[in-house]
Amino acid sequence: MKNIILFSTLVLLFQVALYTCQTQKCNLKGKWKNQLGSTMNISKGQNNGNFTGSYLTKVTREKNVEIKISPISGVVHNSSEPIFAFLVKWSFSDSITSFIGQCFDDDKGERLETIWLLRAKASSSENWAATRVGSDVFRRLT
Repeated sequence: MKNIILFSTLVLLFQVALYTCQTQKCNLKGKWKNQLGSTMNISKGQNNGNFTGSYLTKVTREKNVEIKISPISGVVHNSSEPIFAFLVKWSFSDSITSFIGQCFDDDKGERLETIWLLRAKASSSENWAATRVGSDVFRRLT
């Protein structure tokens, strides 16, 4: 009887360890906030790696414009610390921003480290100044 209990306990521990190793550390779904106070909500994900959501920026170079919530559309390569990309089609300006990054989960919690390119509409003579590049770190909101 002791052997059956010991064997059952070992099987259970093995299953828990296997499940823990296979689970994704970072799940993109949820609410995130970057260092400038902008917030993002990734609300819908699909098994094929596509996701959607919304973005509310706290910063803009646009003058006299009301900032509005803007839609996002993205893809994720599901793994323990997934890489992802998403686009923000700004609802209040003629521009689109593409983000690429990776989710990390460590003793400081989950974070999305990203690099972005913003492309604004421009005339051909001002084309040289129409693309900006930057980086953001998002932290999960509870």
